[in-house]
Amino acid sequence: MEEKKITTTSGIEIKELYTTAKPVTELPGEFPYTRGIQKDMYRGRLWTMRQYAGFSTAEESNKRYHYLLKQGTMGLSVAFDLPTQIGYDSDHEMAEGEVGKVGVAIDSLKDIEILFDGIELQKITTSMTINATASVLLAMYIALAKKQGADIRQISGTIQNDILKEYAARGTYIYPPKSSMRIITDIFEFCSQEVPKWNTISISGYHIREAGSTAVQELAFTLANGKAYLNAALEKGLDINIFAKRLSFFFNCHNNFFEEIAKFRAARRMWAKITKDLGATDEKAQMLRFHTQTGGSTLTAQQPLNNVIRVTSQAMAAVLGGTQSLHTNGYDEALSLPTEAAAKIALRTQQVIAFETGITDTVDPLAGSFFVENLTDEIETAAQVYIDKIDAMGGSVNAIENGYIQNEIGNAAYQYQLEIEDGSRVIVGVNKFTQEKEGINDVFTIDESIRTIQTDKLNKLKSERDAVAVEKALNDLLLAAKGTENLMPFILVAVEAYATLGEVSDVLRSVFGEY
Repeated sequence: MEEKKITTTSGIEIKELYTTAKPVTELPGEFPYTRGIQKDMYRGRLWTMRQYAGFSTAEESNKRYHYLLKQGTMGLSVAFDLPTQIGYDSDHEMAEGEVGKVGVAIDSLKDIEILFDGIELQKITTSMTINATASVLLAMYIALAKKQGADIRQISGTIQNDILKEYAARGTYIYPPKSSMRIITDIFEFCSQEVPKWNTISISGYHIREAGSTAVQELAFTLANGKAYLNAALEKGLDINIFAKRLSFFFNCHNNFFEEIAKFRAARRMWAKITKDLGATDEKAQMLRFHTQTGGSTLTAQQPLNNVIRVTSQAMAAVLGGTQSLHTNGYDEALSLPTEAAAKIALRTQQVIAFETGITDTVDPLAGSFFVENLTDEIETAAQVYIDKIDAMGGSVNAIENGYIQNEIGNAAYQYQLEIEDGSRVIVGVNKFTQEKEGINDVFTIDESIRTIQTDKLNKLKSERDAVAVEKALNDLLLAAKGTENLMPFILVAVEAYATLGEVSDVLRSVFGEY
């Protein structure tokens, strides 16, 4: 009988037994950081436990943030609604039906003031999942910090700001790729001088994986995008030893336990080599620091309580892989935004792993495992093949404009779905061990009246603000966009005058066009 061939989700063959691996000579906290970026890892400091939240109005999201902070979350992570992500105010016709649905609606600095009411920005870190309008939301955050009397040189957090993966996998882009890259490098430059503790980009494999890529593709395309950002910043004359320290990454953690752990280890090693080859000599500029979110696309609407087990397994893989920050998904997210109960059990999952399992007691617990060491090497080799192909095309921007990355992801997603449908890939509760009643009824709903509430707030704001100051700020931004000046100071002045997100985005649309 022919022996059954078993592979990872990336098609890497798994042998029945591993009896050798190359000796582990690398130490944690030392180049190339395969075993972790800190010498003592979680013995010294646990990862940041974040819970991603944002829905409806700023008032409603503010209540959830206070709830999560009371439950022991260590950093906030903001979800924005689709109109905010693509530069439309809530009263725009394109926003109809989407206001407050998949995140919080932010139209102006006024909404940001409400969103963080009672929360001192200098005392927390905030991650914002925002890309095309990242410059505007960051400007609003800085404006609020200034109003709170914070030292903006001390505020810390992350904007995702990774536009390349939007073209490849997610779709919330506004401007053409090259104009978008200009805005991103302007943010790098501005923050390195004014807000030095801010992570100016979170290069995201998460959405590449959610769109259906394999683990190897997620790693390869994410690092290739990272290289594109490094090269763009170098062309602008920025110092890699300064700006590379403020780059962070955002990865998915999927179901294949050991493949995910090996992916994270390979990612650190590969990034260390990439940055070194591009001239980074500072250790911190060579380190890949990353946030992980458990795999949203792995969650099932069928038997949703099974998702508690999936999320736990994925969270353990992220911790064993050495993540710096972690978000665990709610078990009900295949049905709706998470309820408070689901958000709490997701956070408790991290706390149990941190304080009860012993996983954090030693650095890189799986180092020296014949299987994990071999798999780390094989994932690195397979990802490098993709990166070499993209380099030969002239880098990620060209590969995206040619449709190469999108096609590779699409093919992988199609293959995965075929395996589910023919039963060769088992999804518990979906194509095996099914049942008629799914066992959950309590879902979170967003009221359609949100758009009216936001529109009323916008009308009130526009009647009360200094219209002359707004017009001048937007005109100055227009001139800067037509020239070569850094756009961030102009955006900051505009939002401080209470120009809306849509007004700022429209000024840039008028110069750069839409993609």
